[in-house]
This record gives sequence, structure tokens and C-alpha cells, in this order.
Amino acid sequence: MTEWLVRHFVRMSEQTDDPAVRMRYGQFAGIVGIICNVMLCLGKGAIGLVSGSVSIVADAVNNLSDAASNIVSLLGFKLASRPADPEHPYGHGRYEYLAGLVVAALVLAIGINLAWSSVQKIIAPSPTEFSGALVAVLVLSIAVKLWMAAFNRSIGRRINSDTLEATAVDSRNDVISTAAVLSCACISRATGVDLDGWAGLAVGAFICWSGVGLLRDTVSPLLGQAPSPELVEHIHDKILSYPGVLGTHDLMVHDYGPGRQFASAHVEMAAEADPLESHDLIDNIEQDFKMEDGLIVTLHYDPIVTDDPEVRDMRHWISHAVEEIDPRITVHDLRCVPGPTHTNVIFDCVRPAGSALSADELRERVARLVQEHYPRTIAKITVDESYVSSQQ
Repeated sequence: MTEWLVRHFVRMSEQTDDPAVRMRYGQFAGIVGIICNVMLCLGKGAIGLVSGSVSIVADAVNNLSDAASNIVSLLGFKLASRPADPEHPYGHGRYEYLAGLVVAALVLAIGINLAWSSVQKIIAPSPTEFSGALVAVLVLSIAVKLWMAAFNRSIGRRINSDTLEATAVDSRNDVISTAAVLSCACISRATGVDLDGWAGLAVGAFICWSGVGLLRDTVSPLLGQAPSPELVEHIHDKILSYPGVLGTHDLMVHDYGPGRQFASAHVEMAAEADPLESHDLIDNIEQDFKMEDGLIVTLHYDPIVTDDPEVRDMRHWISHAVEEIDPRITVHDLRCVPGPTHTNVIFDCVRPAGSALSADELRERVARLVQEHYPRTIAKITVDESYVSSQQ
């Protein structure tokens, strides 16, 4: 059913990183969510007021807030689809992240409100009526929310949307909360023990816990989280797959919203090769990333001396020696400048994220290693920071 609706609303062959296509997906999901949540709110609200159940009324308010979340998602997708302008040259894709943040905040607020209402019911209990209509509405709500969770997850994964993924988690939470309310209503009916307030409190605590997780997940891309190890590996391996490329380093990835990623890296190539041919190859690599991956990549050409065996051996030794300090440390851009009394060995050293050593401490330890093994040298080291996942 989910796939049928998606297939009949959008053309499956469309590129899902296109802002206009993403907006259509987002609008579709938002409209479906608003309709379903408003209907559930009306049904559960009426039953909850008649039966005097605080947990069912709270569940109805939860559905109303879900409809508000769907409106926020609609607005987020609409704003994110706006084209780039002079003030925002990288587009407005981060509006989608902001929409996901608002949805997560609403989930957390709902959990707090539900927990508070339940505490009041526990302190001052009131009778709760049990009826076939109550059971029917709650069972229908569980079925609808199960479908909505699958529906939003399907679209969210298709367009890589954190907002819709958060909405899917919210729908899953609704299934759990409504199932808990129904179970406690049945137990109360059978035993005469009123569990309405306790059920609401447990559900509220679970929703709060889930809301905190959603907030963490949606804040991360806004703060500039590291690119995924899979993306880093793909970029690294693709660059190295071209003939003439000796190595790559200093990768940086900037995320301006789904489908709006930019990357830069240094590419090592033989210094003895024709610089025009090397430059042409780098241009081809950049174009291939844009056409095949939708990723705008800027590459810097680093010439590497390959016909001097002493420099080659020194580069190899230093690259392995620094691993004694930390296996994640890498060395690049090494060159030698000989003089009458000593030789300057100039290179860059990448300090991994989370390293216990400061930049100055790392520079000092690496320089000492080099000078102990090559007494007639002075190491001139530039310490770079790693901007990708430490797992790479």
C-alpha cells in the first residue's frame, strides 16, 4: 500500500536529490500525515472525553501535535527547495534539518506534557469508563500509526530525509503509547485497578527518551558532523582509482542540506609528469564526481618527487614511524631542501580527531623521531587537523 501510494504520486525515476522532487515527496508525506492525525485526534478526543480517560485525551492531543509537526515538515521542505541566492550561495537545504529539529522538540514537549498529566491522574484518580467504542478507536489508531511509520520511513529513506525519519519514529512511539493505553484499559476493566495514570506516565517517559534521541540526531548535521565513513571511503577509493594518482589527503566535506554536499581534497601525483596532463586529469575527476555522484569536489594538485630514492625512502620511513605515536597519524607533502650544514625535511602531519596530544606536542615528538633517525636533518612540520571520521 505504501509503495503504491508513492508510485502514484511521484515518478520513481526522478532524482531524489533534486530540491523540487524532494519538495513533492515532502508535501505528499505532510498532507497524508495531517489528514490521518486530524482524524485520529477527533476520534480519540471524543472517546477520551466521554470515558474520562486522561491517557486517551493525552493521546488525542499527541495526534494533534503530530499534525502540527506535519505542517512544520511541509514548511521545511518548501523552504529547503528554494534556489540559491546571493545571500545563501549554497542554497537553503538546511531548512530541512531545522524542520526535523522542531519536530523532535515537539515530540519531547508532548512526552513531558503527557507525563505531567499522568502524574496528576495518579495523585487525584478519577473513574475511567470502558466501552467497545474505546477499544475500536484505539485498535484503529494502532493500525493507522503502524502504516504511517512504514510510510514515512519508506519516503524518508528514499530521499535521505532526517525530518521524515523523525516523523516515522514519532509514529512508532504513538503505536507503543496507544498500545499501552489499550492494554491498561483492558487490565483495569478485568481487575478493577485503575492503571490509566501509570500507563500515561510510562508512555510519557518513553516519548521523552525518544525525543532526546531525535534532538541529538537532528542537531548533529547543523553543528557540522563528520561525513559518514562510507562516503569518506567512496571518495578516497574513487580518487585513487584514476591512473597517475599516487595518494589523496586533507579531505573535507561540507553539508548544506540533503543533496547539497561539497568536498575538497589534495591529490598526489608525480612531479615529473606533465603538469598540464595532471591538471587535466584532476578536472576530469571533479567532473566525474559531479555527474556520477552529484557531489561538487574541488581538488588540489600536490606534486610528489618519485625519482629520488633517498626522498622516497625517507617518506616511507617517516610514514611508518609516526604510527608508533598513533596509528591514525598520516604524513604527506614531504620534500627535502638540502643545505651546507643540514637538510630541511618539510612535511605535513595530520593530527587525528580526539588525539591526546596537542598540535605542539605532536610536532615535537615527530620532529624528535625524524632527527634521531636522520641526525643531519631538521624537521619543519605543519600539523593539520582531521575533518573526517576517525574511523577512516
